[in-house]
Order: sequence, then structure tokens, then C-alpha cells
Amino acid sequence: MLIQVWHHTHYFYSNPVLLGVHKVYLIPQYRPYFRIEHQKFQVHPKPEGSNFRQDLAGNWYKQCWFTGEVEQLEITGEWIFKLQQFNPFGFILDKSFEDNGWNNPLFQFSYEEKTAFLIPFLQNHEGTSFLEFLKEVKNSSTGLVDFLVKLTRIIYQNWTHEIRHEENIWSSDYTFEQRKGSCRDLALMEMDMLREVGLATRFVSGYAFNPDLEDGHELHAWLEVFLPGAGWVGMDPSLGLFTDHNYIPLASHPDPKRTLPVQGGFSGNADSKLVTRVDLKLLHK
Repeated sequence: MLIQVWHHTHYFYSNPVLLGVHKVYLIPQYRPYFRIEHQKFQVHPKPEGSNFRQDLAGNWYKQCWFTGEVEQLEITGEWIFKLQQFNPFGFILDKSFEDNGWNNPLFQFSYEEKTAFLIPFLQNHEGTSFLEFLKEVKNSSTGLVDFLVKLTRIIYQNWTHEIRHEENIWSSDYTFEQRKGSCRDLALMEMDMLREVGLATRFVSGYAFNPDLEDGHELHAWLEVFLPGAGWVGMDPSLGLFTDHNYIPLASHPDPKRTLPVQGGFSGNADSKLVTRVDLKLLHK
């Protein structure tokens, strides 16, 4: 299957400004189920210099630096991806990890080696406990994978997914109480739920292609949970699904703010306005 992705980001400034160094996280992160057939990437005004770099979490990004005052900043990416079938359930879970957490009276999972690397992915949020809600889901589940499937589906069925153009992310407590949220709000909420029972999670930003939609595509967000034996497993509470070959990640990080597509600032007495557009199109089945 061939799909085309076009992503346009346009910043308008009310007065001329000086742009700081920008990190552009619009570099598709490698996955074995897709291949990039075509790629075009443009930044206007043309940067004084740019280079591809990799952050601590392993994400590739483009670093750009500028000279002179500007009133606009435009970033455009265009790709054609060849997607191959990927079964998100094609793994064997570490049975001892599952049993130790599942049979724990406190419903707590524990990794064999809780290294310093895992700490950011396990960082619990300070707020309302979701444990009672999670135990109800556990009581109707037959094991860890079934629990994750049901939790993701329950969020999809009971929380309204809405499109918010603001760049902020709601707190998990607020999303839980409101029973609604954007894809990024729902992803963060499920991340914090799973961290409460000792599961490592990370936030993912990227593209999700839905062949049943003619329009309504946008930059999407989901989460991944680390399961020994299976590695990172993606889940999308906005659609109630485990992520398959239709998901193309741009960045993943334990802190959602670190996955924003454009990261940088400007100096000058001005206000900024952001306009973005993402188009996804099926070229060939």
C-alpha cells in the first residue's frame, strides 16, 4: 500500500523577529513495516545552516539556525510511504513478568532490572489515583494483554475524542473528569494510568492513516508500553486499537512536550500565530 503525506507548518509573527535555533521533529522514525519511497523537506526562509541530529531518546530531528529578521516561518514535508502488513499482537510476552504483576495483591508490575534508563518512563503523575478504575478493568480481563486491549477500548468508548488546535496538553486528572480530550490528552491519560501500576510508557507523535476517512487527518498522538518479551507495544485510545502498519511515528519520549513537531523560539516584540495542515492520501492499495 502506498500513501502520501503532506505536512505544512506556518508561523506568522506580528512584527519582525529573530529566530532562535529550531529543532524540527518531522523525520519519520524507522519501523520495519514501512519504506520511504519519496521525501521532500523545505524550510523557508532558508536557514543559515542545518543538519540532522539525534536526541537522547533516539529520535532524529533537523536542527536549523537562522540570521536576520523574519515575519514568517514555513516548514513543509512531503513523503510517499510503502506500507506492509504488521500484526501488533505478533509477540510472546515474558510470562514471569506478567504473572508477578497480575498476581500481586496491589496490582503492581516490576521490571527485573529497574535501571536508571527506565525511571523517566515510570515517573508517576501527582494527582488522582486511577487504581480503583484500573482494578475494575482487571477484574473483567484474563491477563495483561487482554487488560491493555480492554482499557484502550474502554477509553475509546467512554471518552469523547475531540480535535483541539491549542498546543497544550490537559492533565490526566482533568481529562479523566471531563470524559473527553484530544488524541494527545487521551494518550497522556492512559500513560499515567499504566505508570500507576508500574508499567513503563512513552508518548508518540506521528501520522495515523485511516483508509476509511476521506478527510480529517491531522498530526496524531498515541502511546507505547514496554512489555518484556514484546518490547514497545503501541496503543491508540482515540480509536481503541493497538497500533499497526498504519501508524508512522515522528518522535517518542517519556515527556510529551519533547515530541512537538517544531521546537524553538524567537526574540522580538511580537505575537505569533500557528497554522498547520496535514493531508494523507491513499495512492495505491
